[in-house]
Amino acid sequence: MIFFGKYAGLAGMINTLWSVGQRYLKLGIDTPFVKLRQAYTYSSLAEAKHAISNVGYEIMKHGLPKELQPFTVGITGYGNVSMGAQEILHLLPVKEIFPEDLPQLKEDVSEGKIVYKVVFKEEDMVRHIGEDRPFDLPHYYQHPEEYRSRFFDYLENMSVLVHGSYWDARYPRVVSKSEIAKLYSKPNPKLVVVGDISCDPDGGVEFTHKGTEISDPVFVYNPATGTPAMGFEGDGVCVMSVDILPSELPRDASRGFSDALRPFIESIAECDFSKNYDSLTIAPAIKRALILHNGELTKPFEYISKYL
Repeated sequence: MIFFGKYAGLAGMINTLWSVGQRYLKLGIDTPFVKLRQAYTYSSLAEAKHAISNVGYEIMKHGLPKELQPFTVGITGYGNVSMGAQEILHLLPVKEIFPEDLPQLKEDVSEGKIVYKVVFKEEDMVRHIGEDRPFDLPHYYQHPEEYRSRFFDYLENMSVLVHGSYWDARYPRVVSKSEIAKLYSKPNPKLVVVGDISCDPDGGVEFTHKGTEISDPVFVYNPATGTPAMGFEGDGVCVMSVDILPSELPRDASRGFSDALRPFIESIAECDFSKNYDSLTIAPAIKRALILHNGELTKPFEYISKYL
């Protein structure tokens, strides 16, 4: 199938690691991440990967500053966005741990020479309200109102959060404004950067107030006042929330799209689109993706009419 999620994950993690370097620098801490740049400034994904690999080598050789240890990166989701983000993160010396191990990770025996990665699935992020029952994914999707977030249990032990999972208003938030305020009410909170790749304004990460521009990609959200300030300076947590991330890797994203579309080109070219939707002879994947046909919403997308 044709999707850009992986490229959002790739660019999103590049931008997040760049943001880590810039934010720590504003806090007076020099790290190898400061050598990174925003994704769109690299000529290709390969160039960006080379730069991050060099940072990884420096971490492996010299370690990260003591103030950052243990350096932990949490990633929500396990789809294409998450896979792209993890592909970039694994250019660093990474050790994967389970969510339940995160609270116990108080001491970094690696002396800052390892980046700890934690991938969160639904069962790690929510719990059922009112009863101690085993997590059931189909039940969660059918009755999300019966669940509440448990993500705050892990938040205080995370250096960086990369949000790459699907969210809509039916589901519990990943991090609410009240939770980030609670976290930042304590001295020296560990969480410094949030890379909100999913970027649902006022959504899963509630304090993401908007999708940011490539030219102005980050803001610092002050939990005490509930206000954002564009850039890397200020009190609070730094958020990267560019909502058109694949366009920061235009050559690679376009090539990936073309490669995915190529098997369907002949079917599209040979289809007689003057026929009604039900009679179209075209690859099923393309037919299912048709939103409009002959100026009307197709059957799978008729629900959109109530929003128009």
